[in-house]
Amino acid sequence: MMNYAAPPASIQNWLQETLSTLPINLQVEFWNSQKLLIQGNRDRTEPALTLRIYHPGVLRALLLQRDPLVLAEAYLQGFCDFVGSIDALLLFRQNLPQVARQPIQTVKTWLQAITLPPLPFSNKNNNFWNFWQPRHRQQDLEAVQHHYDLGNDFYRLWLDPHMVYSCAYFPHENATLQEAQEAKLDTICRKLQLQPGETLLDIGCGWGSLLHWAATRYGVKAYGITLSQNQVDYNRQWIAKRGLRDRIQVELRDYRDLPTEPTFDKIVSVGMVEHVGMKNYPTYFQSALSCLQPGGLFLNHGITCTQKPNQSEAGERFIHRYIFPNGELARLSTILTAAEDAGWEIVDVDAWRPHYAKTLRHWAHNLERVRDRALEHIDQRWLQLWKLYLLGSAEGFERNYMGISQTLLRRQADTQWNLPLTRRNWLG
Repeated sequence: MMNYAAPPASIQNWLQETLSTLPINLQVEFWNSQKLLIQGNRDRTEPALTLRIYHPGVLRALLLQRDPLVLAEAYLQGFCDFVGSIDALLLFRQNLPQVARQPIQTVKTWLQAITLPPLPFSNKNNNFWNFWQPRHRQQDLEAVQHHYDLGNDFYRLWLDPHMVYSCAYFPHENATLQEAQEAKLDTICRKLQLQPGETLLDIGCGWGSLLHWAATRYGVKAYGITLSQNQVDYNRQWIAKRGLRDRIQVELRDYRDLPTEPTFDKIVSVGMVEHVGMKNYPTYFQSALSCLQPGGLFLNHGITCTQKPNQSEAGERFIHRYIFPNGELARLSTILTAAEDAGWEIVDVDAWRPHYAKTLRHWAHNLERVRDRALEHIDQRWLQLWKLYLLGSAEGFERNYMGISQTLLRRQADTQWNLPLTRRNWLG
């Protein structure tokens, strides 16, 4: 590492003024071993979090670009580090966007920031997609592969034994993650009124837990599609191992390539709609409608946002860049309107927001518990980002920044009611 001059006093003053608005005490350690204690919590004296900056370009980028994701990229590249509890780091990440947008008070500080050496990498936004343009097949494929190329073994470490990677349903406060995931799988099957001999399509089937549950417990013939080759390989191996090739099939297929004639008795999509993109909602809902038999049901399960989305919030961009590119949340009303416009009747909407917060905290706890084994698949810095993602998402649901709902749909063309008259009897 080169020997760089000490950070200018005006830049240290800017850090002191702006970061003191954070709800934690923060210690900044510069590349020349100089330390700056910023006291945001007046009730405590010791720092809850230490930010170690190894390159002056981190300060340069933070002041000039005003983007908190600068620190995430610099962290992954080894130009800064964090020492402290995950809770303190989470508070820092949540509050930094508002702090970083505060203006530089003096021209002198701005000029001194320009003279600092730049980071030896570009921090240009490297998202896979443009929010204002319709989503394309190749972009969707690359996004899914980016997320799942970490490998099945990584996810197996911290998911439940069924490898369900979506919101669980906790029948009581002390239910285990496995019990809650099994309750979710069974609730979906009962809402769909699955009967022996029916055909079930799972759009975005993941590692096939719902396919297996529906085929073995409800006697259906299950067909799943996914854009992850890892998941296709995994599914085909366990299907063959369990002798279920005549009951379950899984293919690498885009939802836009589903049959255009009525083929399936029931359809389910869990955790898929948030990766479709609002501009593709008409195609998504029409694709499902076209391949559903008359009298059938479609259960659509997905994350929503509570405020009008603009894709500029730092937390969303963090997830898009580092965890799962191509995601786009919409208000529930937007999703329901798109479904109705495509020809669906809305039968039932079931809100699960607290369930996803609990699910995410279970996942974060499991990931920390197997930390040493997880490091065999990803390095320490990426593991830290994953924990931030899981715990930050949990808080997002707890604070009602995000929601999640299961929506049961019928074809508007099916005028004859073929469900029990009361919701309670659907789940009987």
